[in-house]
Amino acid sequence: MRILGIDYGDSRTGIAITDSLNITVQGLETIKNSGSDKIILRRLDEILEEYEIDTIVVGKPINMNGTESERTEITEKFIHKLKCKYNKLKIETVDERLTTVAAQRTMNFLDINKNKKKNIVDTISAVYILEIYLNKIKN
Repeated sequence: MRILGIDYGDSRTGIAITDSLNITVQGLETIKNSGSDKIILRRLDEILEEYEIDTIVVGKPINMNGTESERTEITEKFIHKLKCKYNKLKIETVDERLTTVAAQRTMNFLDINKNKKKNIVDTISAVYILEIYLNKIKN
């Protein structure tokens, strides 16, 4: 069984997935959702049909000082939708602080074209979210 990682956003949502042994993480795609959770859920249905997934991990946006924000509340509503729709799957959250910063640094290091960055930053962030989760369950 694999684990799916989600970096949930207003207009784009990054998706990452583990290998079948849950050792490595690969970026899968960025879903352009234009603020519609229905687009994300429809694509997740397709991904769940294609891969054997037992856990979904969603990055929870928390402020640097540890407080929750309006964005946290919006993400919690999305997580609630996931729990209702995919009630047979384990739905987990991880603190996603600095994952986007790490993704930006990675893209800068790899000298990725500025125009391509916005299309992949969310996928790379989803990879980091899933790696945080894997490290958490290993320890």
